[in-house]
Amino acid sequence: MTEAVRTDAAPSRLSVVWSALNDPAAQIRRADWLAGLIAVLLPWTTTGVGIAVVLWLIAFAPTVEPRALLQSFRRPVSALPIALFALVLLGTLWSDAPWHDQTHQLGQVSKFLVLPLLVYHFERSTRGLNVFIAFLISCLLLALVSCVVALEPNLSAKLYFSRGPYLPTSGIFVKNYIDQGQEFSLCAAALAYPVVTALRDGRNGKALLLAAAALALVANMIFVVTSRTALVTMPIMLVIFLLLHLRWRVAVAALCGMVLLATGAWYGSPHLRTTVGKFFIDYRETMVQNNESGMGSRLIYWGKSLKFFADAPVIGHGTGSTRGLFEKAAAGQIGAEAMVVSNPHNQTLNVAVQWGTVGVILLYALWIAHLLLFRREGLVSWIGLLVVIQNMLTSVLNSHLFDFNEGWIYVLGVGIAGGMTLARRVSPPARQASGSASA
Repeated sequence: MTEAVRTDAAPSRLSVVWSALNDPAAQIRRADWLAGLIAVLLPWTTTGVGIAVVLWLIAFAPTVEPRALLQSFRRPVSALPIALFALVLLGTLWSDAPWHDQTHQLGQVSKFLVLPLLVYHFERSTRGLNVFIAFLISCLLLALVSCVVALEPNLSAKLYFSRGPYLPTSGIFVKNYIDQGQEFSLCAAALAYPVVTALRDGRNGKALLLAAAALALVANMIFVVTSRTALVTMPIMLVIFLLLHLRWRVAVAALCGMVLLATGAWYGSPHLRTTVGKFFIDYRETMVQNNESGMGSRLIYWGKSLKFFADAPVIGHGTGSTRGLFEKAAAGQIGAEAMVVSNPHNQTLNVAVQWGTVGVILLYALWIAHLLLFRREGLVSWIGLLVVIQNMLTSVLNSHLFDFNEGWIYVLGVGIAGGMTLARRVSPPARQASGSASA
């Protein structure tokens, strides 16, 4: 009798497990959690992000309704990233670059195939905001670890996991100061919206807590690890917030407060003054002494890239061609003029050299389509808008759309916020719980 009961119970338990695995709500939930895992890992590891993305794709696949997915692909928010990848793939047909350079460029752009999938998924999910919160918490933890490493640089993980010799850098635990500055400045600017919303609703405790988190990130950027790119772009992002979401009198008062804080930071942080002063030192190093430097070298990259673009203005030189062009231009040169790079440190020029005017038009169409998607009020729209604006601004000095960290921030930010925004157009506003930030 007991054996019969056990025999009957086993299939029952298996059927329960099988039905749980195939439950649509559970499948959506697993994909949500894995998206959150990607966001948590992004500030810390590239390998971990790659593994988490593969796991997310596996969890996402059973949730797909093919017809609905194809319809989703027709919208500009999804169609343009796919078109960008298609152009890069087609660019291999007229490229003379070595195959490994072409495949490297394809790998950099392949992440944009995930963006339309995120849009489709988070149209159906209500947990997109949780993914953004997970990213914020991860960045706050990294800021704390960064402060510890600033006190003891030998605790940096880069000493043990970086390729080749590494000189300990104060405040950098993993990756580099540019990635860290991008993450911290994005989170700090994004927090401006919920701070204002909480103050308007009379939730002063929540406003103080969120403001303290934002100030902690800003303090790290000023006193611990300063990124020149973040220094240039973050004030612009905050001014955009003031103009979009505050009444003009409050905006003027807030702007005056920002000026006072910036003045205090300038006199209180020798590290900040040194970083800003490096702009002028770099220019003199390269333009006068012909030595390699950060900003000065960029000017050389840009000048040469414009010449490459003029040689093939319509469809460019093809995928992965940038390095070969710089190698030819460096022949017979010395010093900074002899530098060979595969990235001109400007997104527009990077695209123009490889895919010409066609590529530039597609790039700006992508940015504009994503900007227009986030025209509405609400925290989610603000996050999406901020991700696009930051990428456009920083891409003046870098090719951040193709870089790993910044590129994945764009894919996650636009993909998740885009899906939530599109869902809000056909769902009650309460779905997003984002409210208004007018003050």
